[in-house]
Amino acid sequence: MSQPSLDSYRKAWVFRHKDMPVTGADLEQILPLGEARSMQLWQQHVSRQSQHPEQFGGDDWAANATTWGHEGQWQAQWESEDAALPAELLEAIDWADNTVVYFCYHSRDVIQTHWGIFRRHWKNFLFFDEGPLLLGKRRLQVVQFHEDGRYTIGQRPG
Repeated sequence: MSQPSLDSYRKAWVFRHKDMPVTGADLEQILPLGEARSMQLWQQHVSRQSQHPEQFGGDDWAANATTWGHEGQWQAQWESEDAALPAELLEAIDWADNTVVYFCYHSRDVIQTHWGIFRRHWKNFLFFDEGPLLLGKRRLQVVQFHEDGRYTIGQRPG
């Protein structure tokens, strides 16, 4: 499966935004997955029945209230001049910077990067905030960012 370049990715502008530009070295590590690979990852780790976070229900682990534990706010930090993720979120997610992460907008739109890259540029990723999920490779911990400015942290099934 071929992987499209960031240049051909329709949302690439969020990583080149004049107020939040991402450096060249970091840009090279932001990898949009092709539609087929996104669908495969989504079906394996997120849902076989729902294609978008707003559609979770039924047997989706993300629709199960017992999946989610901690809740916090991201919106105020996103709007601030401070580039850091909310402190509570950083404390709850104890991943090494080189941990591969998948930022899942929906079943056909997933970006692969590393936790360190995401931490530095999380504001760029959240230009689109309609319930995306952040999954760590070989990690059960998951974060969902809600458009009302909340995030929830949970454990997905192993």
